[in-house]
Amino acid sequence: MDRIYGHMNNPPAQAVRVRPERLQEFAAAVATAAGLQTGLARLLAEMLVGNDLRGNFSHGTRQVATYARLIRDGRLNGTPQLRVVRETAVSVLVDGDGGLGYFAARDATERVIAKALASGMAIGVTRNHGHFGAAGIYARMACQHDLLCYVTSGHQLHLQPGAPLYDAGGGSPMAFSAPAAEEPALVLDFGTMHDLYAGDGHRDDIAALAPGLVLRCIGLGEVCQSWGGLLSGLTLDPAQRPWQYPGANQGAFVMAARLDLFDEPARFRHQMDEYVRAVAALRPLDGFDRAYLAGGREEALRREFAATGVPVGDEHRRVLEQIAAELSVPLPW
Repeated sequence: MDRIYGHMNNPPAQAVRVRPERLQEFAAAVATAAGLQTGLARLLAEMLVGNDLRGNFSHGTRQVATYARLIRDGRLNGTPQLRVVRETAVSVLVDGDGGLGYFAARDATERVIAKALASGMAIGVTRNHGHFGAAGIYARMACQHDLLCYVTSGHQLHLQPGAPLYDAGGGSPMAFSAPAAEEPALVLDFGTMHDLYAGDGHRDDIAALAPGLVLRCIGLGEVCQSWGGLLSGLTLDPAQRPWQYPGANQGAFVMAARLDLFDEPARFRHQMDEYVRAVAALRPLDGFDRAYLAGGREEALRREFAATGVPVGDEHRRVLEQIAAELSVPLPW
């Protein structure tokens, strides 16, 4: 297993193993107890456990505690009614009605996929919602339909004169995907500003060593904020927040294009398979056990954890035990 992969997304050395279906039932029960509509709670739990299975623990079931409190405390809408605000043959704008961003983003992605299949390319934007989770959730959806995909999200900024330039990058999630045939699809799912947040401790050292690298990260974060945030209707001034629920502080952007606009899909997917295998034969970075094309490690973990159970580490378990106690929900272990 990799020794270095980014903070809490290393599989924990000490953990209890929980069957995915039990963890999914628990997450749905927590969300329901907090006031989320039952069908949406099940859908949310499915997506969160899907992230845990891929080793994306930062965006897995540990997040249900935060979401449950936001809904319980009225900062997000537990019974959102999604609404298509604007639509053409190749675009759609979906309003999330103050709910979690997962639901608006998933709905918009499904609509974008259908439009791209019909017209070749399509773009969707979502607005008026909270956190939409890992961008890779939606990029993976497109892979099943011979589509290339790009996803990002922006949130409400709080920029102050004299603050460091890093703040311009915001939360910075984005994902790119491309399908393969027999090998795992390419899914690059990342935060452009991760390792450059204020609490990470080494960002000024990194900037001194590689200023161009840091400026590119900030620039990518600015794309996330403009395409996924400002385009959705978010204002730069927090005092002019355009929507009712305080937790509805994000928007998202999804773009997809058909492979056959440019190449025979079967040939492309075959070449992607060859690419995956060629990358696997390369020498990995120091501290890593093997080389993967983006998304390959996540797929390897998904297969492992589906068989052995999701490893829930001590901190992850503490977070879930606390919210379970608050909402009187039985634990899955």
